[in-house]
Amino acid sequence: MTSSDRSPAVDVQQSKTYEIRTYGCQMNVHDSERLSGLLEEAGYVPAPKGGEGADVVVFNTCAVRENADNRLYGNLGQLAPKKAARPGMQIAVGGCLAQKDRDTIVKKAPWVDVVFGTHNIGKLPVLLERARIQEEAQVEIAESLEAFPSTLPTRRESAYAAWVSISVGCNNTCTFCIVPALRGKEKDRRPGDILAEVEALVAEGVSEITLLGQNVNAYGSDIGDREAFSKLLRACGKIDGLERVRFTSPHPRDFTDDVIAAMAETPNVMPQLHMPLQSGSDRILKAMRRSYRQERFLGIIEKVRAAMPDAAISTDIIVGFPGETEEDFEQTLHTVRESRFAQAFTFQYSKRPGTPAADMDDQIPKAVVQERYERLVALQEEISWEENKKQVGRTLEVLVAEGEGRKDDATQRLSGRAPDNRLVHFTRPEEPVRPGDVVTVEVTYAAPHHLLAEGPAKEVRRTRAGDAWQKRNAAPAQQPKGVLLGLPTIGAPAPSPAPAAGCGCD
Repeated sequence: MTSSDRSPAVDVQQSKTYEIRTYGCQMNVHDSERLSGLLEEAGYVPAPKGGEGADVVVFNTCAVRENADNRLYGNLGQLAPKKAARPGMQIAVGGCLAQKDRDTIVKKAPWVDVVFGTHNIGKLPVLLERARIQEEAQVEIAESLEAFPSTLPTRRESAYAAWVSISVGCNNTCTFCIVPALRGKEKDRRPGDILAEVEALVAEGVSEITLLGQNVNAYGSDIGDREAFSKLLRACGKIDGLERVRFTSPHPRDFTDDVIAAMAETPNVMPQLHMPLQSGSDRILKAMRRSYRQERFLGIIEKVRAAMPDAAISTDIIVGFPGETEEDFEQTLHTVRESRFAQAFTFQYSKRPGTPAADMDDQIPKAVVQERYERLVALQEEISWEENKKQVGRTLEVLVAEGEGRKDDATQRLSGRAPDNRLVHFTRPEEPVRPGDVVTVEVTYAAPHHLLAEGPAKEVRRTRAGDAWQKRNAAPAQQPKGVLLGLPTIGAPAPSPAPAAGCGCD
């Protein structure tokens, strides 16, 4: 790569701005919080919304969906003239697609400055500085995890709710999924490190945490404790000030009775479960290398409902997997009817290069997949609406959210999440209410994807989480707290490395 392919270097003593564009799953969303923390620790500041653009644009990519690469290169192409007209602008590409495509990215888009993978996100500021000085693209893809992401500084998007990563990677071999090849084998954090992070977040005002893992309830396999996940849930229940605990995404194979008991018996673990089904056909589940069958899946749902009658259960379903017959699809519809999901994230199967399913015979014609997909969506819409109608007349504690209700200003409403994670729009109380506060309302109407509470609020509880939101929005942006990793400040020599906090979680 020659210097003519990239913008000339400029004086970087002044603060430079950054923007991160995130695609894909919650893991990527959380990784982007780490990337923001890293950049701000290195001296960058967030680009103002609606401004002229950022000095550094980072794409945190996903490789799961079809045409993910086309979308990336289209966006990179749109930035090429802006980069040419903006001296010193840099573009970085990270995430799963970067881990997969590596050198292909700079060949197709030679104006990209940095390519980094899923295992070395902590290197981003160093790679940007190196690209600026050397005036050539820096491609660095680690083959294994260099440091658990929790050791990196973080700029969290929310003052009142936070992701907490408990593991990375996945030991499953689902034939439709490329993630294990890109994220690596499962690696668990030590329970003490997880709980220390949760306690620190609660001390800062966070009232809701979501435990995060590629296969979250397999937690413990790496540290040799099959009940580690249920123990972790119960330990979270003992943290004073932590009001809501959630987790995503579990796998039916590893969903054991001790986890159900921990959910039911720990008051701050919410009555909500996201349990990916993928298919209701035993034959297709076998072809997918999913290690459960329909009977096992429905058995889990039955046990969860017996322990937590009000639990809202959601799922993921793939339509049109290679070899799926009409009979197979009917088994999926049957499982959906029996499970009574509150919500389902439905996907049309798409080939992902590098996965076994991409080379399977009997790929289903697009028209057939589309027709089945529409039938599944129609069925789930009907069930979602019926399940939501059961909420009418109930009194719910709603954690007020920021940005959940796009029409709130026009309707004079606020929005938030019920304990079971249903979205609730409610009449704005007369007294001031902040994101992070809790409002008690009565549900008056149900739609397939939300609930309405049109009467006056029964109670407004101002919380420490609301205080944290108010403090963050009243004060000028400050550097986030985090572990120093010897990262260079922009335009300055790198400081001496600082030791990692804690007892080492990797």
